[in-house]
Amino acid sequence: MELLAPAGNLEKLKWAAVYGADAVYFGTTFGSLRSFAGNFSLEDAEAGLKYLHEHGKKGYITLNIYPFSHEFPRIIELVRSLDAMGADAFIVADLGVLFALRELNLKAKLHISTQASTTNARAVLAYGELAASRVNLARELSLEQIQDIQSEVGAQVETEVFIHGAVCFSYSGRCAISDYLTGYQANRGECKQPCRWKFALVEEKRPGQVMPYFEDERGSYFFNSRELALFEYVPRLKAAGVSSIKIEGRMKSIHYIASTVSFYRKIIDGWQVGQEEALSLLSRIPNRGYSQGFMKGSINADDYQQDESRSHSESIFVGNVLEKDDDGRTVVEVRNKITAGDVLEILRPDGSFGNITMPDSLLTTLDERVQVVNNSQFLVLEKPLPPFTVLRRLSPMA
Repeated sequence: MELLAPAGNLEKLKWAAVYGADAVYFGTTFGSLRSFAGNFSLEDAEAGLKYLHEHGKKGYITLNIYPFSHEFPRIIELVRSLDAMGADAFIVADLGVLFALRELNLKAKLHISTQASTTNARAVLAYGELAASRVNLARELSLEQIQDIQSEVGAQVETEVFIHGAVCFSYSGRCAISDYLTGYQANRGECKQPCRWKFALVEEKRPGQVMPYFEDERGSYFFNSRELALFEYVPRLKAAGVSSIKIEGRMKSIHYIASTVSFYRKIIDGWQVGQEEALSLLSRIPNRGYSQGFMKGSINADDYQQDESRSHSESIFVGNVLEKDDDGRTVVEVRNKITAGDVLEILRPDGSFGNITMPDSLLTTLDERVQVVNNSQFLVLEKPLPPFTVLRRLSPMA
């Protein structure tokens, strides 16, 4: 089973690959449904694909907007350029884009996006007949429904399932609330996520009087869903024949990518972990609470919450290891407050954990070469740590 990870830029692509992803998906500056993810220039895309291939990984390009007719020449030009760079697949949602791309005799494969809302085996097989090699199944499916699809599809078409990350409250991400409230079009990659805003009730004849609202057994009828964490289902999805599990998060941090990718890498490789330990590890990254979504068969009140995003009470991402300096010392890029004497948890690229105590005096002097690479603050540590190591504090700052 493939582990497919997100990347909003070239730096995140490398982190995903190092922490155990088999493949990475990313978008360029046009055609992707994450216009605010940073995204890749063509130069970065070429560098990213080269990096992935050198490390035995694959790179999939998101091209899942619903375009207008006048945009097809631009799409075709972009696809030809990326195909020549060695893109392994293009992820599409629009039927017209699928037809246009299959006529180009690409080396890359064609994958169907979750935006296509594929909920049955006949649709999967139909996409296969239209030259798609893989279909991302809709998030609205239960495990039993996925198993039924797999039993009918078999090996004719690969399937892919979202396993972790934020969930749009609408049907397979097809939403118009962002368009209505902000003027930014969600299905053009511009979603401002108003479903994450904290809403209150105001009665029409009582302007300015904000009222509390309450949940019942069906939910709160507001938009803020918890995030997926389907680690318990990985063995059963693998046994059913699902080809790839996918992590959401092209707009998330390298801390999120390192934590989730290494976690699911170990799950795929057979790591046995209890629910309590698993949730403790996943709670080290900001989240809105976790849910099993539709995978368990239905949505209930536990899948929604009234809280805004939790900045986290158990860990704070404080830095990451870039490289070693000329004296063999560890160069740390500081992402949050670090003080002398701090005891920090380290997450290594192989998914293992450890602890490190910050020395009584912290060395911050680096040569000019490193300073030019990144304007962030740096620390130099005598203890050797591998590049891409995460440093985090396991208790909140005072």
